[in-house]
Amino acid sequence: MIEPRRDVALMDGYHSPQVEVEVRLNTNESPFPAPAEWVTEAQALVASIAWNRYPDRTATELRTSIGQLHGVGPEQVFAANGSNEVLQTLLLTYGGPGRVAAVWEPTYALHSHIARITSTGIAEGERATDFTLDLSEVQRVFEQDRPSVAFLCSPNNPTGVVDDEATVRAVLELAIIHDCLLVVDEAYGQFAPWSALELVAEDVPLVVTRTYSKTWSMAAARIGYLVGPCSVVAELQKVVLPYHLDAFKQAAGTLALAYVDEMNRRVAAVVEERGRLMDRLAALPVEVWPSGANFVLFRPLGLDGATVWQELLDRSVLVRNCSSWPRLEGCLRVTIGTPEEDDRFLAALEEILR
Repeated sequence: MIEPRRDVALMDGYHSPQVEVEVRLNTNESPFPAPAEWVTEAQALVASIAWNRYPDRTATELRTSIGQLHGVGPEQVFAANGSNEVLQTLLLTYGGPGRVAAVWEPTYALHSHIARITSTGIAEGERATDFTLDLSEVQRVFEQDRPSVAFLCSPNNPTGVVDDEATVRAVLELAIIHDCLLVVDEAYGQFAPWSALELVAEDVPLVVTRTYSKTWSMAAARIGYLVGPCSVVAELQKVVLPYHLDAFKQAAGTLALAYVDEMNRRVAAVVEERGRLMDRLAALPVEVWPSGANFVLFRPLGLDGATVWQELLDRSVLVRNCSSWPRLEGCLRVTIGTPEEDDRFLAALEEILR
């Protein structure tokens, strides 16, 4: 039997545990189901699709609708099967053998994982002790490793830290100087106080990625996109596989954009619940990091994080164990759920820490 590429064979995959529990707070999904009206309309769409025909190869209607949401034309929007396919297509286009992608740890593991899959080199910088970006360290990576692509995740996963506008502008200036494409991953951007979408322009090497998985209650649909210069989008369209977005996905994603007001209400509810959860955690023997996302990173004090994770699981509450991520020994990440789910998590955690 033929062997896989050696570098792939040595890789660990990226996985979140999928186990049956009563309270699932480990993958940062929306705690709310999709709007009932959207479900009804989406079901009707199924009957209207010409299933014997290929879908619109360029997903024009979906990209136009996304563009209208952000005040740009469809030529500035690239849509794909979740934001991870967006990231993969970016690295297939602008990375590859002989090129380097820069990340600053701890951050979203898929940035490095997809780089490895696409045979792109990785330049790893360090975030500051509070997990904010250290601009001197960012500059060091640019000057030493000359990346072709640089990733910022803001709000950062798994820490929740938001990179402020001045910081992102400073990184963008370095990217311009060093002829690098800056990718700001805003999978959780709707929960944050500002967005790098404000900085996107035709003559700026910046793209911002988003996903339907969190705020739109559509994790099952796998839709993601980026907004960036027309020239970048045109190059991505050359690389992505033909007909990669099926007809139902395109129609469902377009339909969801008619529910912006409902999405905004959900975001507001999650942000309010995030504040309540963080207040409760602050009263417990745990270290908690500020978050601009729909999750909170914390580290139990006096108990091993893996032990606390298992104890929560034994109580049918699933959170994310981040202990294996760089510099996150003993850390756990909890998704903001419904008030009832969060109360169940807090009660279990309080019992364990006692």
